[in-house]
Amino acid sequence: MGKRKQRDLGLDRAIDRRDFLNGVAIGAAALSSGLAHAAPAPAGAPQDQPGYYPPLLHGLRGSHPGSFEMAHSLRDGTFWDHAEKPEDDAAVYDLVIAGGGISGLSAAHFFRAAKPNARILILENHDDFGGHAKRNEYQLNGRVELMNGGTMLIDSPHPYSKVAQGLIEELGIDPVALAKKCNRREIYKGLAPATFFDKETFGADRLVVGRERVDEEGGTIPWPEFLAKAPLDAKTRADILRVQEGTGDSMPGLTSAQKKDKLSRMSYLVYLRDYLKCGPKALAFYQTITHDEWGTAIDAEPALDCWGFGLPGFKGLKLERGSIARMGYTAAGYEDEGSPTFHFPDGNATIARLLVRNLIPEAIPGHTAEDIVTARADYSKLDRSGAPIRIRLSSTVVGARNMGAVKSPKGVEIAYARGGRVYRAHAANCILACWNMMIPYLCPELPETQKNALHQLVKVPLVYTGVAIRNWRAFHRLGVAGISAPGSYWSGTRLNWPVDVGKYTSVRSPDDPILLFMVHVPLTPGMPERDQHRMGRMQLLGTPFSTYETKIRDQLNRMLAGGGFDSARDILAITVNRWPHGYAYEFNPLFDDFSIPPEKRANVVGRQRFGRIAIANSDSGAAAYTDSAIDQAHRAVNELLAA
Repeated sequence: MGKRKQRDLGLDRAIDRRDFLNGVAIGAAALSSGLAHAAPAPAGAPQDQPGYYPPLLHGLRGSHPGSFEMAHSLRDGTFWDHAEKPEDDAAVYDLVIAGGGISGLSAAHFFRAAKPNARILILENHDDFGGHAKRNEYQLNGRVELMNGGTMLIDSPHPYSKVAQGLIEELGIDPVALAKKCNRREIYKGLAPATFFDKETFGADRLVVGRERVDEEGGTIPWPEFLAKAPLDAKTRADILRVQEGTGDSMPGLTSAQKKDKLSRMSYLVYLRDYLKCGPKALAFYQTITHDEWGTAIDAEPALDCWGFGLPGFKGLKLERGSIARMGYTAAGYEDEGSPTFHFPDGNATIARLLVRNLIPEAIPGHTAEDIVTARADYSKLDRSGAPIRIRLSSTVVGARNMGAVKSPKGVEIAYARGGRVYRAHAANCILACWNMMIPYLCPELPETQKNALHQLVKVPLVYTGVAIRNWRAFHRLGVAGISAPGSYWSGTRLNWPVDVGKYTSVRSPDDPILLFMVHVPLTPGMPERDQHRMGRMQLLGTPFSTYETKIRDQLNRMLAGGGFDSARDILAITVNRWPHGYAYEFNPLFDDFSIPPEKRANVVGRQRFGRIAIANSDSGAAAYTDSAIDQAHRAVNELLAA
């Protein structure tokens, strides 16, 4: 890229885009805890120092530098070649948990409920607790602005279990009441969704506003009117209109059950191409419609799931509601109405923060699910000597083994790396609430069948990005609240969710700074789903922040040119939450054998208790939802208590 182009995009401007903590730049060496180049550990860990507050860090977040290198070294078999002899942790615990995400924090809650005097240590490899439930916090114009850096909604395709619902209620969360009280959709009244057609895919850069918008009077902007504005040929317009409004039966002569069985065996791409006769440009228009929900494109998602979720193209089939069960496969979607849903300003980071306050009350002030939104966590209270529950950040577990015979162990020995050193903790029990694919490297003594099962659950990579902008006049002028960009790097862009909770209020005026949410899912269409995820993971880990920033600036300029947006002038901060290991893998009938009995599926085989070591995470539930993380934590705790 030429220097003039860099200046036009603002790449030469000083913004809060790299790693800052309270306005002070943090060098890579300070953030990294890699052993090969580590400096002597300071007196007291970073989380114990005044002013430590990772939610304010911007730049490359999610799986940030310093959080994954040792795990990769362990995976590659080189970690112990460079590691020093482990130092013994002076304390002995009733339970050590690897992973401070919602599953790990929930496990601590359930274990303490059963054993109120338990001593629990939670080890988290990132510099903040919450796992994928990350909080991105900004100070803009004297206001606190929040964005989810990971999981965004209290949301599940099925009602929460009694256990998960009980924990949510105990934390003081009532999604239905909060949605009625706090949602402020009227702030964006008059703004519509839009689609950006990029010149590389569709021949011209054009933003078309008004797609499917329902205004306050209940009228809609018809699809023919929308398509007439798009840079599409007549056939492509006809193809899209047929998908959106067609009522012809593309599977004549079949019953509803037979049609659904057929749809469960083909991708949405195949259905659109072979049954609705969509051409290449129409397929490109729908290519990313499945990104947000499943982290896959239309070539890897069953058509039946897309019908169950309410995606277009199925009117003419006249399918009966109610799920089918083919060899144990039940269609995705919200046929049983799912769970209540609510978006906290920082997403499900609020759930993680409520769990931390429940476990260590002095760490976060307040008493309700509303006042916690603006409460500032005191990280120095998380790991106090002698406290019954301790959360230790920037600590990567590198080993867990039963002491003595697996059938009758005397306890568990856990090795973890932190600040350039390796430590050894001892506990009566251990729960691995980390990513499944790392567990075989932490526990090499596991049976091979269990290791193989753990490796099968390949997590879905994705990038959630927050962009702070000077004002949102460009969106207001264009009449736009969110933009779908099916051919672009960032497939979705939208103004921050309008929600008022406690003392937190959303921005009202287009003249004020606001946050944008942008999503990217790395895909390699045509490959099996797991292989696409593996390729995507490598893409994300190999992409520097500068590339993300360039693509953000270029795409915003092109999409919002008609509203006068200038990325060089208008962007204040960028937070790229990179998740090479994102959503939990959910079994897919296009690539998985559903004739395998449920008890022999990879998630169930992989999560088996191993002596005094249990496994808890959303992976082990094969469902990428918060209730799954909670339910699996409860199961793991009960397995240890029963043993």
